[in-house]
Amino acid sequence: MAKIDFETLIKRDRGERKHQHFSGTLLDYLEIVKENPSVAAFSHQRMYELLSERGMELVNTEESPRLKRIFGNETLKRYSFFKDFYGIDKSIMKIVRYFHAAAMKGEESRQVLYLVGPVGAGKSSLMEALKRALEMSPPIYVINDCPMREEPLHLIPKHLRPQFETLLGVKIEGDLCPVCRYRLKNEYNGEFEHYPITMSEFSIRSRKGIGVVPPVDPNNQDTSVLSGSVDISKMDLYSEDDPRVLSLNGAFNVGNRGVVEFIEVFKNDVEYLHTMITATQEKSIPSPGKGSMIYFDGIILAHSNEAEWNKFKSDHTNEAILDRIVKIEVPYCLELDEEVKIYHKILKSSNFNAHIAPHTIELASMFAILTRLAPSAKVDPLTKLKIYNGEEIVEKGSTKKVDIFELREEAQREGMTGISTRFIMKALDTTLSESDNNCINPITMLDVLIKATKELTIADDEKKRYLGFLQDTIKKEYTTILEKEVTRAFIHGYQEQAESLFNNYLDHAEAFINARKIKDTNTGEELEPDLKFLQSIEEQIGIFGTTARGFRQDVTSYMFSVLRTGGVVDYRAYEPLKEAIEKKLTTSVKELSRIVTKARVRDKDQDSKYNVMVEEMKQNGYCDHCCNVILKYAANNLWKD
Repeated sequence: MAKIDFETLIKRDRGERKHQHFSGTLLDYLEIVKENPSVAAFSHQRMYELLSERGMELVNTEESPRLKRIFGNETLKRYSFFKDFYGIDKSIMKIVRYFHAAAMKGEESRQVLYLVGPVGAGKSSLMEALKRALEMSPPIYVINDCPMREEPLHLIPKHLRPQFETLLGVKIEGDLCPVCRYRLKNEYNGEFEHYPITMSEFSIRSRKGIGVVPPVDPNNQDTSVLSGSVDISKMDLYSEDDPRVLSLNGAFNVGNRGVVEFIEVFKNDVEYLHTMITATQEKSIPSPGKGSMIYFDGIILAHSNEAEWNKFKSDHTNEAILDRIVKIEVPYCLELDEEVKIYHKILKSSNFNAHIAPHTIELASMFAILTRLAPSAKVDPLTKLKIYNGEEIVEKGSTKKVDIFELREEAQREGMTGISTRFIMKALDTTLSESDNNCINPITMLDVLIKATKELTIADDEKKRYLGFLQDTIKKEYTTILEKEVTRAFIHGYQEQAESLFNNYLDHAEAFINARKIKDTNTGEELEPDLKFLQSIEEQIGIFGTTARGFRQDVTSYMFSVLRTGGVVDYRAYEPLKEAIEKKLTTSVKELSRIVTKARVRDKDQDSKYNVMVEEMKQNGYCDHCCNVILKYAANNLWKD
C-alpha cells in the first residue's frame, strides 16, 4: 500500500513538472512572451512577486489594544512569506518595500540591499529565505548553454527592439555576453531567430542563479571569485581576446537573473567591492581579461554587523559604494511574546522531546530582552520589557500611562546589542541535554543561564548587570508569576471569582463617576457606590486618594471604547485592573495556600484540596515531575513570614 502511495506521488510530481521542460528557438519563445509577458520579468520584479503571491495581512491596530500600544496608529503589514519570522515586522516591511520599488524599476533596482544588525538577529535567515524562494520558484527561459543564463530577448538586435517591445509589451534591456555573441556570429550565422532556448531552474548547490561570496582573505583577494577568469589551458588554442578562453563562473556570472549574496560584506577590502559600483548603477560587470563589460540583471544582497558598517562608512573614500546601498537594520526582537515564538520555532526543528514546564522559555526570553534594552530613568528594566510587549502600564501613584514612544525616542539604538538568540538556544540545549526525568523547568533553566553568563567574555560591569537580571529581577518576577499560578490552581473557579470582582468593580466605579446610586439585584434597594470595596482593589496597585477618581474614569472610558470597537470586556481587558484583581484574589487566599503547600502532614480536607490544586496545575501544562519540583520551590520561596 505504501509503495502505491509513493509511486503515485512521484508520478504526479513528474507530470506537474513536464511543463517546466522546454526546448525550442527564439521564435518559439517570442510566442510564449506574447502570451505571458511576465516570463521576461527582471530579477527584482520576479522576487517581489514571489514575496507577495502568498498573501499579505493588513493589520488594523485599532482592533487590537496590544498592537495599538506597541505600534500606535502605524500601518502594519504582515506577509505570509515571512510568517516564521517574529518581532522584526518593521524590518520585513522595509525589505518588501525595497523589492516593490525595485520591481517598479525605481532607484532601488540599482541599489544593494544591505542588512545590518547584531549577531543572531536573523539577517542570515532572511537571506536564506529569499534564496529558498528562488529555488522553489518556477524555472526561467534562458539562452541554451549561456554561462550567464541570459534572457533570450538579448538576441534581438537593438535596431529591432522598439518594434518587438511594442509587439510583446515588454522592455528589452541588456546585451549578449561575449560567449553568446561569438556563438551567434560563428555557429548560427547571425540568424538569431534560430538560436536555441531552454529552461533553467535556480539552485544554490548547482550555482544556478544564486551566487554566494564569503569573506575573502585580504592577502589573497582574487576578483575571479566575482566575475570569472581566463582559462589558461585554452590560451594556446585561442587568442587572448577570444571569448572561448573566458570562464564565466564568478558569483556575478552565476547570480545573473537571480541573487548575489555577500556574507559579512565589509570584511573584504574596499577594492574587492568595486564590482558592485558598475553592477548596480550601470548594470554591468567586467569580463575577465580584456573583454568588454557584461550586462548583469541580479539582486545584490549583503549583510554584516554594525561595527563593520560603522568602520566602513567612517571612511569618506567609500562614498561611491555607500551611495549605492539601501541599508535596513535588523535588530534583536524586543517583544517578549514574539521572542518566545522564536525559541519554540527553533525547538520544533530539533529532536529534543523533553517536557518543558510553563514559563521556562518565557524566563529565558525575558533575560534575552532585558540585556537588549537601554536603561531608562522613567521606568525600571522589567517594566520597560512589559511595555514593549504591549502591556498596559500605569505610573505608580498616578493614572498616567507610560508612553512607549517616549521610551523608544530616548533609546534609538535599542535592540542592536545584548544577548543573542543563539546564546539562549545553547543554554536551552544544555538544559534539555542535562534534564532529569526528561523534563526541564524555570529553576534549572535559570541555573544554566547563570553559569553560561559567568563564562561570557564581556566587560565585568556588563556581566554584573546580566547576572543581576538573572539572580534578582527575573527571579523576583518568577516568584510573582508562580505565586499567582499556585494561587489560581488552588482557588476553585478562579476565573469566575475574578469576573465577579471585575463586574462589581465596574458597576460601582461607573456609578461613582456618574454620581448615581447602584441598585441591589437581590433587594432592589438603591445604594451608594461602595468606596471601601473600590479602594480595596485599587490599593493593590498603589492607587490611593485623589488619583482614584482618574483611575476609575480611565477604566470606564476604556471599557466603553472596547465595546464600541466590538472587543470583549472581561477582567483581563484592562491590564492595571486585571493586575489589581489578581492581587486581591491572591491576598485573600495567601494564608490558606501557604498552609497547603508547606504542610508536611495534611489532614484529609487539606490533602483533597492539595490534590485538586496539583490536577489543576497539570491541566495548565505541568507534568508530575515538574509539578512536584515547582511546588517544593513554592513552599520554600513563597509567602515567607
